[in-house]
Amino acid sequence: MMRILGALLLTVVLNGTAPGQTSVPVISDAYRALWDNPQAQARIEKGIREHRMAEAALVLPSVKPGSMVMVEQTRHAFLFGGNSFLFGDLKTPEKNQRYAETFGTLFNAATVAFYWKTLERERGKPRYAAGSSYEFRRPPTDPVVAYMESRSISMNGHAIIYGMRQWGHPEWMPEDRRAMEPIFETHVRELAERYQARVQRWDVVNESIDQANRGLMPDDYTFKTYQWAAKYFPPSVRLGINDCDIHGGPSRRYVEIVRDLIDRGARIDCVGVQMHIFNPGEAQRIAAGADALTPAKNYAVLDCLREAERPIHISEVTVCAPTNTAAGQIIQATIATNLYRLWFSYPQVMGITWWNVVDGGTASGEPSLSGLYDTNMVAKPVYYALDTLINHEWKTRLEIPVSEDKSVKFRGFKGRYRVNWTDVSGTAQSREFNLSKDGDGFAVPAAPVRLNQK
Repeated sequence: MMRILGALLLTVVLNGTAPGQTSVPVISDAYRALWDNPQAQARIEKGIREHRMAEAALVLPSVKPGSMVMVEQTRHAFLFGGNSFLFGDLKTPEKNQRYAETFGTLFNAATVAFYWKTLERERGKPRYAAGSSYEFRRPPTDPVVAYMESRSISMNGHAIIYGMRQWGHPEWMPEDRRAMEPIFETHVRELAERYQARVQRWDVVNESIDQANRGLMPDDYTFKTYQWAAKYFPPSVRLGINDCDIHGGPSRRYVEIVRDLIDRGARIDCVGVQMHIFNPGEAQRIAAGADALTPAKNYAVLDCLREAERPIHISEVTVCAPTNTAAGQIIQATIATNLYRLWFSYPQVMGITWWNVVDGGTASGEPSLSGLYDTNMVAKPVYYALDTLINHEWKTRLEIPVSEDKSVKFRGFKGRYRVNWTDVSGTAQSREFNLSKDGDGFAVPAAPVRLNQK
């Protein structure tokens, strides 16, 4: 069952071809057989209903039965995010505003760049504040954090320590593992003191497994970094780990390392796993039905990761278009839609983060056609595909009559809600609540009985 992915995708939904390509299918029957078969769809739909929705119960004693109540979900509990690496860097105020507003309209979460190598090029002079020296894809962190706070965006700091030296710690770092250790601890402490609980989640250690070129590091630095993070950050801050790629299949080694760290006393609150389709040719082969990133392969990785007994963050998502054509953009949107639906349905997944939000805003060697927007900040079909899911299909908006027992019950997507109604006196009323489990809701006290007084 193909989904309507926005106006440009309507043609492929109906007949599998791009505009102007009436005889050339964009999405192959082999791909459809993997994703659109009844068994695959039934599992996804069942998972979404069971794990992303809950039964709400409201009691409104001062409302006439049959009166209509407006129920609107205002915020998802699930985290839909993107990296904010091009914040303020799109050359015109209009483009920068459009980019920034993606956080709050499409996304409720953001990954903020804290790569130490570029955060502190010169020792003792970190680039936190607005007006700091320019680095591509590494905006000063204070303005990004402040903006995200203003939009109530949940933030993930990426990353405190990066295991690959090419992207990780600064060039001035001494080549002595013992001398490095107190510097690492100071870095953790300074981030914690500056941001406290303003950044809700951190990738404490990123890509620390099997990196041949990671360079010299302090002994047992992964475990020690978690100890320092737990010591200096407030308890409300969630400490994550990030590594591996779903492409690689189940990573038993990753799970064993995480469990060993936890068993030794490291506080790891969530486990990140990446999914990068960097090769445009791979995107084309997937659309042709290649045995890659299939439902079965995704489930195998997620089933392995759940053995770490921690929530899973799909932390870095790249789906490039094979070509910068209508057909290529439809392929990108279709692959992304199917992956998001499967991940959203999986009970242990707590969030999904799209990696490069704009075409061309990528690191060296990454594909330029992997954005939700093109280089002019014009939304692509993949943007509309995700917006259809996040803001329409997976967001609850209802008008419900009050039952005879003065209650309102509904099954909705988990998150924050606003409820509006008019009581028997004709007064408009409003109440907010969080729906996180069956039975959540509220009961409004009955209006007091007024006695006639002489």
